[in-house]
Amino acid sequence: MSAETPAAPGQFDRRRLQFRSWRGTRPFWAGLYILIAGFPIMYFPYAHLQLGHLTIAMATTAGAGSLIIGVLLVVLGISVWFQKHIRTFAGVAAILLALVSLPVSNFGGFIVGFLFALIGGAMAVAWSPGAPPQPEAAWAPGTPQPEGDVPPTGDHTPGADTPGADTHPRDSDGMGKANDLSGTSPLDGANGRHSAG
Repeated sequence: MSAETPAAPGQFDRRRLQFRSWRGTRPFWAGLYILIAGFPIMYFPYAHLQLGHLTIAMATTAGAGSLIIGVLLVVLGISVWFQKHIRTFAGVAAILLALVSLPVSNFGGFIVGFLFALIGGAMAVAWSPGAPPQPEAAWAPGTPQPEGDVPPTGDHTPGADTPGADTHPRDSDGMGKANDLSGTSPLDGANGRHSAG
């Protein structure tokens, strides 16, 4: 396959959807923020800034501590992606490392690394896996409906199979029973508990 050969049609979309589904099952953004936080914390204590012909060395005596904190944050960020069950531990550890990075590594990588680690750690602690959608049980017309459920709409009412049958008889005011919002109708199973809305 050469550089001029286009990718198979739909392959990019398929990969993008696979990545999206993978990303949706784990605290992806929390891991990314924690991972990003490690780089400025690691970099700035070893950086040399050039201002014209002037070289500013920002190396401190805590350069090794900054390197350790940065590497731990990168490892925690990757761990959150691939071991989502340790998200609480990784989030708390990222927050603690962010706090330690303030005095150790140039104010937490000039506040940039500190903020990324703090926000990513909080997101990792707060993340919880979503519940898979439950399939709806089919309701048969002759069976009693579970309490509190909304009755299904459609042709399940008695007499609905008769052509011309009025399934919702009109009251004297012209409003049908289906428009009754009092919540006390025994047909909807609410018995007054679910009267709002």
